[in-house]
Amino acid sequence: VAPGINRGYDNPNVTQWRGVFERDGREVWDRRDDIIRHLRLQPGQAIADVGAGTGFFTALMAREVGTTGIVYAVDIAQNFVDASVQRARDQGLRNVVGVVNDPRDVRLPENSVDLVFISDTYHHFEYPRSTLRSIHRALRPGGEMVVIDFKRIPGFSNPWVLNHVRAGESVVTAEITAAGFELVERLDFMQTQYYLRFRKR
Repeated sequence: VAPGINRGYDNPNVTQWRGVFERDGREVWDRRDDIIRHLRLQPGQAIADVGAGTGFFTALMAREVGTTGIVYAVDIAQNFVDASVQRARDQGLRNVVGVVNDPRDVRLPENSVDLVFISDTYHHFEYPRSTLRSIHRALRPGGEMVVIDFKRIPGFSNPWVLNHVRAGESVVTAEITAAGFELVERLDFMQTQYYLRFRKR
């Protein structure tokens, strides 16, 4: 991972990042309802939004799992975690719990979640092997992980992606399967990004 890739999240200005993350033309924002539908969430599930950022997916997932479910808003930035929890509360959602993680561990209890959701964040993992171990540990038996990230294809991807994202889909898939997961679903409904669902082995 490029040194300093996460320096901008040391003390992020949440309002400023909302303008970056929640804007028309950003594919995961434009397709957020489709993404939530494809997650197939159920009432009562425990979900971890790893790399929650400004929390727009956190709130959408909290609504889906209902009052009997829980969503962990996980991020390395305290500001983002606090904003994600507050955003949910402002919408009347009391089932969001904030977790400040570190670059090596998502800091979730063992066997605590049914699904881990990682959108535009995997390429920010500074220590993917140890982070994946912590995710594997946090998932319940048969638990799943959905990864959405940028297609990194020379001649197709824009220069920002080629310079910013360290690996493409095949490398990401190989890393995750080596960490004790199997690929169970691949959806190609987005133009510049891929959607992969893995299951804990």
